[in-house]
Amino acid sequence: MLWDTYCIVRLSVIYRGRAVPVVWYVLEHGSAAVAYTVYKALLDEAAKRLPRSCQGVFLADRGFADTQLMGHLKRLGWHFRIRIKSNFWVYRPGRAPLQVGRIGLAPGQARFWHTVWLTGKYFGPVHLAVARPLGPEDPWYVVSDEPTDVETLKEYGLRFDIEENFLDDKSNGFQLESSWIRSAQALERLCVVLAMTTLYLVSVGTSVVQQGKRRFVDPHWFRGASYMKIGWKWVHYALNRCYELISSVYLSSEPDPEPAIASTKQAQKRQQRFAFEYAEVA
Repeated sequence: MLWDTYCIVRLSVIYRGRAVPVVWYVLEHGSAAVAYTVYKALLDEAAKRLPRSCQGVFLADRGFADTQLMGHLKRLGWHFRIRIKSNFWVYRPGRAPLQVGRIGLAPGQARFWHTVWLTGKYFGPVHLAVARPLGPEDPWYVVSDEPTDVETLKEYGLRFDIEENFLDDKSNGFQLESSWIRSAQALERLCVVLAMTTLYLVSVGTSVVQQGKRRFVDPHWFRGASYMKIGWKWVHYALNRCYELISSVYLSSEPDPEPAIASTKQAQKRQQRFAFEYAEVA
C-alpha cells in the first residue's frame, strides 16, 4: 500500500533471500485485500515470462486464499503453497467437517493432512500443513497441491522474502514513498524502473560475491547485506574508482555460495521458526 490510496500487486521470483519483480499491477484501492478477478491476468503474464522448463511454485499469504486462484494455478501447471485463514472449512473422507482454526496445536507442533477438500465448493483434493511456531506468531495453515511435510512449511516461509523487496522499494532503498506521483499508471511505469534497477543491482551483487570481492563493500565475516545492497554499494565503490561495471544482467542458478547472516541471533531465530518438536501425519 502507498499512502493508503494505491495498492501494488506484484508477482516476483524469490532469489537468494530477496524477490525480483516479474509482473505487477497498480490500482487506486484503499485496501490490500484484492479480488482474484483483479490480478488473475498477472498469472498468465508471468507464465509467459518464465522459461518453459521452469517448474513454478506459487507462494502467497492469507490475502490470496482463494480456490479460484488455486484452480488457475493448476491450469498453469504450477504447484502452490498458500496460507489460508483460520475460518476455512476442511472436509476429510469419513470425518466431520471442521474449520482449520479448531485444529488443536501445542507450541512447536505440526500436523499434515493429505487428500482433503476446502470450502463448501469442495475444492480439491489438496493437502494441508498446520503448524504452531514456538514463538508468538499465529499458527500457519498452508494448503499445497502436493503432499505436505515440514519441508512444505519451509517452502512457504520463502514468501517472506517479498517483504524485503517492498522494504527495498521504500525506506531501505529507493524511497518510493517520497515520490510525489499520484497516478496509478505513472506508478506502474515507475515500477518498471525499480524492477530493472533491482535486477541489475542483484546481478552486480551476485557477480561481486562470485569474484570474491564482497568484503570490499560488506566487511562482515559472513555476508550481512542482501545481494541488492552489495550491488548498490559496489556501484558507488566502482564509480569512485573508475572501475568498469558489468554490462549484462543474470541470476545464477547455482546454490547461494554465501547465505546471508545478519546476526547470529537472527540466524537462530530463523531456525527456531521451523524447529517443530514433532509432526503428525493424518
